[in-house]
Amino acid sequence: MMMGDDVENGNLGPYLDRPRTFPNMCSKPYTPLIFRILRGINVRVLVILLFLGFGYVFYIGASTSPIIVFVFSVCIVSFLLSIYLTKWVLSKDEGPPEMAQISEAIRDGAEGFFKTQYGTISKMALLLALVILSIYLFRNTTPQQESSGLGRATSACITVAAFLLGALCSGVAGYVGMWVSVHANVRVSSAARRSAREALLIAVRAGGFSALVVVGMAVIGIAILYATFYVWLGVHSPGSMKVTDLPLLLVGYGFGASFVALFAQLGGGIYTKAADVGADLVGKVEQGIPEDDPRNPAVIADLVGDNVGDCAARGADLFESIAAEIISAMILGGTMAQRCKIEDPSGFILFPLVVHSFDLVVSSIGILSIRGTRDSNVKVPLEDPMTILQKGYSVTIILAVLTFFGSTRWLLYTEQAPSAWLNFSLCGLVGIITAYVFVWITKYYTDYKHEPVRTLALSSSTGHGTNIIAGVSLGLESTALPVLVISVSIISAFWLGHTSGLVDETGSPTGGLFGTAVATMGMLSTAAYILTMDMFGPIADNAGGIVEMSQQPDSVREITDVLDAVGNTTKATTKGFAIGSAALASFLLFSAYMDEVSSFAREPFKQVDIAIPEVFIGGLLGSMLIFLFSAWACAAVGRTAQEVVKEVRRQFIERPGIMDYKEKPDYGRCVAIVASASLREMIKPGALAIVSPIVVGFLFRVLGHYTGHPLLGAKVVAALLMFATVSGILMALFLNTAGGAWDNAKKFIETGALGGKGSESHKAAVTGDTVGDPFKDTAGPSLHVLIKMLATITLVMAPVFL
Repeated sequence: MMMGDDVENGNLGPYLDRPRTFPNMCSKPYTPLIFRILRGINVRVLVILLFLGFGYVFYIGASTSPIIVFVFSVCIVSFLLSIYLTKWVLSKDEGPPEMAQISEAIRDGAEGFFKTQYGTISKMALLLALVILSIYLFRNTTPQQESSGLGRATSACITVAAFLLGALCSGVAGYVGMWVSVHANVRVSSAARRSAREALLIAVRAGGFSALVVVGMAVIGIAILYATFYVWLGVHSPGSMKVTDLPLLLVGYGFGASFVALFAQLGGGIYTKAADVGADLVGKVEQGIPEDDPRNPAVIADLVGDNVGDCAARGADLFESIAAEIISAMILGGTMAQRCKIEDPSGFILFPLVVHSFDLVVSSIGILSIRGTRDSNVKVPLEDPMTILQKGYSVTIILAVLTFFGSTRWLLYTEQAPSAWLNFSLCGLVGIITAYVFVWITKYYTDYKHEPVRTLALSSSTGHGTNIIAGVSLGLESTALPVLVISVSIISAFWLGHTSGLVDETGSPTGGLFGTAVATMGMLSTAAYILTMDMFGPIADNAGGIVEMSQQPDSVREITDVLDAVGNTTKATTKGFAIGSAALASFLLFSAYMDEVSSFAREPFKQVDIAIPEVFIGGLLGSMLIFLFSAWACAAVGRTAQEVVKEVRRQFIERPGIMDYKEKPDYGRCVAIVASASLREMIKPGALAIVSPIVVGFLFRVLGHYTGHPLLGAKVVAALLMFATVSGILMALFLNTAGGAWDNAKKFIETGALGGKGSESHKAAVTGDTVGDPFKDTAGPSLHVLIKMLATITLVMAPVFL
C-alpha cells in the first residue's frame, strides 16, 4: 500500500520532472473465483460445456413452454451483443502512460475492495441461508404444498438454493458493473483529447454492456429457475404442484438478490462518499486545489469509490429491482389466473419475463441509436450530451410501447375476457408514462439548466448556512410531484385492471392488483437503457479525474466536466426512477405477503386494521426503522470521512512539499483507511434491516398466542412493512434529490457563474455538496433497496410470524 522508498525518504527531484507513477492498491489483479475457473478450462472443453449448458437450458425451456424458449433466445442474443460492445470499447486506446498508470491504480483499488467486501457478504449470506433452512425445516406447510407432496425438506432446500443463486447472480451483476467502469474510464479520458462525441459514445456503450448483462442475467436466472422447478417437480402431472403455485418457490431468489444489493450499496456508498467528502473538505476548501488534483492524498480513494459505490452497487441494485418485480408479478399473475379459472395460466405467469426480454431488445436499439460523428473539435461538444441521451431514451420508449402492446395481445388474451389484454396494455402505458415523468421531474430538480438548482446556487452567494437551508427545502419540496405521480399511476392501473372483465367464481372483479403489476412492468420496460444512463455517470466522473490527475490541457478537462455534470443528472434521474419502481414493486410484494400469510394460516387475510394498538405500534416501528437506518448510514459516512480528513491533513503538514509537487502523497494510506472503515460500518445498518422485521414479528406472534390473536404477528409485520414503505419512499426522494441538487449547484458555479471556482460562493457550494454526498450516494440509494428487501424478507420469513 505504501509508495516506494524514495518517496518515504523524501529523496525526490521536482515532481513535475519525474514520471507520474501511482501505487498498486492490491498485490495482484483480482478476478472472482467463477471467472478464474472458466479461464483455467481448455477452450475446447469450455466450448463443449457451453454447448451442453445451452442444450440443457433449451431442453428444460422446451419442456416448460415455448415462451421460455423465446426468453432464453433473446437473453443469449443480448449477451452476444454485450460481447460486441465490450470488444468495441476495449479496442479504444488508453492514452498516454500517465493515464494508464492512474487507471491501473483505480482498478487495483476497486478490485481489492470488491474482493474483501463480497467475501464478507458471502459469509453473511451463508449464515443467513442456514437460518432460512432451519426455519423452513420446522415450519408449517401450505395446503398447496401438502396436495402436491412437497415436503418441508424439499421446500427448505428449494428456498435456500434460490436464495444462494439470487445472491450469487447479484454479486456477479455488481462485479460486471465495476469491471466495465474501471476499463472504460481511461478510454473515455483518452477519447476526450480528440472528440467530445467519441468520449460520450464510449461511456454510453460501456454502460450499455453492463446494463444488458445485468438485465439479461436477472431475466435468464429466473427463467432457468422456473423451468428447472417446472420439470423437476413434474408440474401439471397428477398429484403434483400447480403451475400457478410455482412462482412462490422463487421468492428466495429475490431475497438473495436484495440481501447482496443492500450490503453492496451500503459498503460501496460509505466508501465512495467518505473518500469524496474527505478529499473535498481538505483539498478544495482548506488547500484551495481543484477537484481530482494529484496533490490530494485522497484522490485515488475518491476515484476508486466511484466504481465500487456507483457502478458495482448500482448493478446489484437494479438486478435486485428487476428480480423482485418479476417474481412479485409472476405470483400475482398466477394467483389471478387461479381465481379466474383461466385454462392456460402460463401467459399471465410468464408475461413479466417476456416484457423484460423485449426490454433488452428495445434498449439495445436505443443504445446503438447513439452514434459517433466525424467531428474532431475538442474544445466544445457540438451537442448537449443530455440531449443525445434523451434522444436514445425517446427511441427506447417508443419501441417499448409498441412491444408492450404486442406482448399483452400475445400472452394476456383470454376468451373469458376478450378485451382484458387492451386494459392491461393501457396499464403498461401508465407505467411507461410514469417512468418518463419520474425522469423528467428528477431532471428538473437536479439539472443546473433549470430554476431549482440555479436558485440553490444563488443561495451560496450569501454563505454556507443559506446554501444548506435552500438545499433542504428543495429536497423536501421535490417529494410532492413524485408522490402525486405514484398515486395517480397506482389508482389508474388498479382501475384499468379492475375493469378488465376478469372475474372470480363469485363474479367479483380480480384484475386490479395484476393491473398494478403490469404498470410496474411498464415502468421497468426500459430498465436496461436507464441503467446505461446511470453507468454513464461514474464512468464520466472517473474520466474527468484521470484527465485532471494526468494534467491534460484545459480543453480536455472542459469536455469531461460537461460529461460529468450530465452524468450527475443521469445518476439522479436513475435514482428517482428506482424509487418509483420500488414503490410499485413494494406494493405488489405486500399483496403477495398477504396471500402467503393467508395460505399458511388457512384463513382469509385481506386487510390490516391500524386502529388495533399493537398494529399501530408496528407501523411506528416501521417508520422508525427508516429514520434510524438513514441516520446510521449517514453517520457511518461522517465517521469514515473524519478519518480521511485527519489523514489528508497529516500528510499536508508532514509533507509540505506535496503542494509544490516536490513530494508525492501516500494515496494507498487513504485507500486502506476508507476500505477497512466502510466494511466495518456497513454491518450495523444492514443487520438492523434484516433483524428488525423478524424480531418484531416473532415477539408479537408470542404476544398474540397468549392474548388469543393468532395472526397478530403477521398483522404487525404488515403494518411495519406499509409504514416503512411510505416513509422510505419519501425519505429516499428527499435524500436523493437534495444531494443531486447540491452537487450540480456546485458544478454550475464551477462553470464560471457567481465567481467560479475558488470564490466564496464556490466554497459554500462545496459545503452543500459534502452534506449531500451521504444523502444521494449512501442513505438514499440504500433506502429503496431496503424497502424491497423488507418486502422479500417478510415473504420468506412469513412462517415465523404465524
